[in-house]
Parts: sequence; C-alpha cells; structure tokens
Amino acid sequence: MRRVRGPRRSARAAAAAAVALLTATAACGSTEQGAGGEGTGDTGSGSPAPSHARFVEDVPWGDGGRLGMYYTAGRGLMEQHQDTAGGPWSRPRLVYATEGDACRSITLKVFRDTVAAMANWGVYCADGEPPTESVAAVGTRSLATWDTRATEDFDGWEKAAPVAGTEDLLFTRSSTEWLTRLRWSPTGGFGEVQDIRR
Repeated sequence: MRRVRGPRRSARAAAAAAVALLTATAACGSTEQGAGGEGTGDTGSGSPAPSHARFVEDVPWGDGGRLGMYYTAGRGLMEQHQDTAGGPWSRPRLVYATEGDACRSITLKVFRDTVAAMANWGVYCADGEPPTESVAAVGTRSLATWDTRATEDFDGWEKAAPVAGTEDLLFTRSSTEWLTRLRWSPTGGFGEVQDIRR
C-alpha cells in the first residue's frame, strides 16, 4: 500500500477513498458478501432494486417473473430475480465468491420452486480453455439462501436433473471412461462427488 505523508495529503486520500467506496457500492448494488465455496450464499436483504444487471443466463421464475445470473470480476457469481411479471427485482446477491477468471456461460435449470446453477472459472476459460474451478449451486423458494459445492480441476457439470420419487437433484458429467455425479437434497444439501467407471 502506498503511504501518503502529511496531514493535507492524508485528508485528500481519505476523501478520495470515501468517494471510491461509495461509487463501488452503487455499481455493485450491495456491499454484503456471500459465502464462498461450500455453504449458503448471501441473504441479499434490503429494498428491491429498480432494475437488473446484464445477465449471462436467465430463466422464467415465480409467477411470470425471471431469474438471472452473471459474473462479476473479482467477486464471483451473482443472482437477481423477480417473483412476478413486471415486479421489482431483488438486490444483487453473491451466490459464490471467487476471484477466478469467469468462463463465458452459466447454465440454469428450474424444477418447480427449485433452481440449479452451473458455472465455471479458469485462466483463459473465456477463450476456450477448460475450467479449473466449477460450482454447482441450488436455490429454493424465496432464494434467500443458496447451497454451493465447488470442485477444482474439473471440466464442469453438464446436466442437472431431478431424482425420481424425491425432491433431490443430480448433477452429472459424462466422458468415455467416467460418469461423475453430485447429489443434492433439500434436507442434507450436497453429498460427495462420485466418479463411476463406465
């Protein structure tokens, strides 16, 4: 950190820092941080936002509303939603915190009142290189909390589907030699990643 000497320079630096903080807060829409890695995301409490960010991916949600996600450099995976058509947008919520370089796409799948998200990060990933950090995330009902599970040195999840006869979800990725699975349940959250040889 650069050291500023003298009372006048210190005062100017403090004023500049305050302006920078206010500007960053307005740009992000929220100063609250969510949990990184495994666990639940930020509650994103506060008044609704007048609009939404530019989404990488969005899907129908609630009673005619929408749910969207996007990457924010240096922060991670963000989410906003509206419950009804034309209704207010929620404040931006940090679902998964990482400083990794984001890939281009995000996959969202909605199953009634549950949404599954798959996102990836990695050096040069946006240019086509494979990811080195992948996250599976699940939000339910009010979307006040999110369960997340990060996997490193992994090519990313391909599909999320409901498990018949349950409210569980199953994330999968297939290759010629392996089937990789990750199961989520409403009561227990994420289980362990399983590699099954074909």
